Amino acid sequence: MSTARTSARQVGVAVRSVLVLTAALGIVYPLAVTGVGQVVANHQANGSVVTVNGEDAGSALIGQSFTDADGAALPEWFQSRPSAAGDGYDGGASSGSNLGPTNPDLTAAIDERRAAVSELEGVEPGDVPADALTASSSGLDPHISPEYALLQVDRVAAERELDPVDVRALVESAVEGRRGGVLGEQTVNVLQLNIALLELDT
Repeated sequence: MSTARTSARQVGVAVRSVLVLTAALGIVYPLAVTGVGQVVANHQANGSVVTVNGEDAGSALIGQSFTDADGAALPEWFQSRPSAAGDGYDGGASSGSNLGPTNPDLTAAIDERRAAVSELEGVEPGDVPADALTASSSGLDPHISPEYALLQVDRVAAERELDPVDVRALVESAVEGRRGGVLGEQTVNVLQLNIALLELDT
């Protein structure tokens, strides 16, 4: 068999392999995974969107700000942790600040946030939890610590003229445990907590 014929055969095998693998891994496999996802975990596969009165309120997987147009906290809502993703919770710009712990810009931002939360909640600066001061590594974290959520109870209750005992119970019922009982920390999903707050307020 000539060298030219051998080379042509090898090229033909390579081209057929590429076409078969492209069809299998680029078309069939993604369609199969998407189909399984839609059947087995439809809510999660479609972004874990949370609705209120038939309207999309956001995703349970991506945090959002509860602030006015100037970025000031809306006191009637539980507040999320800071975000360094774009202008805040931008899914297209997921990122932390990438600033080191001794960076003066990060230090200044933490001091500013500590003062703002201290004033908003009426607590000593030293009582402000760490997750109220720093962004998550993704910038999209929808959770805060139970400590930060409980710190906000009195302010939210006063703004909505609710019994603080009821609001505290709402927060405690919203605490999500560690994965498998051992991994991670206890958290509270802020969007879902604020939606539950609406139901308590009616």
